[in-house]
Amino acid sequence: MAADNTDDFQKELIVLFVQEAQEWLQRIHVALDELQQGPAPERHAKLIHTISAGVTSLGGSAATIGLPGVTQASFAALPFIEALQDPLRGGTVQDFLSLCKQLGQIHTALTHATGISFDNDGSDAAAEIETVDAGLSPSEFLQTLQDLQNKQPADAGSWCNVIRSLIEQTEGQIQAGVKRIDPTIVQGYLARMSEAEESFLQAIDEQVPEIMKKMRLLMMAGGEPSAHMAALEASLQNVARLRAEAQQANAGSAMMFFTGLHVLLTMVTQRRVLLAATRVESVTSRLHMMGDAIRQWVEHGRAQRAAIDQVLPVD
Repeated sequence: MAADNTDDFQKELIVLFVQEAQEWLQRIHVALDELQQGPAPERHAKLIHTISAGVTSLGGSAATIGLPGVTQASFAALPFIEALQDPLRGGTVQDFLSLCKQLGQIHTALTHATGISFDNDGSDAAAEIETVDAGLSPSEFLQTLQDLQNKQPADAGSWCNVIRSLIEQTEGQIQAGVKRIDPTIVQGYLARMSEAEESFLQAIDEQVPEIMKKMRLLMMAGGEPSAHMAALEASLQNVARLRAEAQQANAGSAMMFFTGLHVLLTMVTQRRVLLAATRVESVTSRLHMMGDAIRQWVEHGRAQRAAIDQVLPVD
């Protein structure tokens, strides 16, 4: 009788577990569908957390009731989730496809362990990715990007890296054996880069004049040293924000410039010394030139994204 009670209790646990597993998997698939659309970084992080928490909870509960196959399949999905974690990098077609296939393995393990068939084995999501990206060959896309790169004006400069970044990503996908590329993922990447660059330009327009104003205060004769230090500290905070925006926009040259300026102002502030007038003039002059260069860089970025968008398949 005791054995029968134990068996009945185990069956009840499995039924409850299956119900919870279906809810987790549904949340995971919904989050994955939204993730493929290239959401904002904050939303991207929440979706990744939802997916990761779902498979972790699934694997942990499976281990608790003695379903090692489900546990193993669930935790095996974590590396595929980590591959999608960076919102700026964006997931490749293969990254999404690999995660979808692993979710299918979780469904299969659940069916084998519980004897309960699941309606969705994860293959639908994988098939959807393969169908959506059916019109874009990696090798053909790479050649198109290289042609666009060759047509860029000579004054585009090394900063304009939209096309070059996509070339490097596509080359990596070819090496990884990716057969097709989803155009919506490319469009999502372009949209994220556009948002980051426009945000950086807005920060430049707002912060650079303020930094230059505070830097010029250092050249005024008779100023109180405490006022000079306050101006330096305020400039230091503004420069730190611009450096972070430059990193977000993948503007390498600008990030190096603001990093160097941040180091200079940090040393001056910590040592409580004043900059020479000629040094202040040099810094403000370079800030002005950097602002102009970034505006031109953003314009070239817009033009490159428009050119790439024109060669992508139309839905």
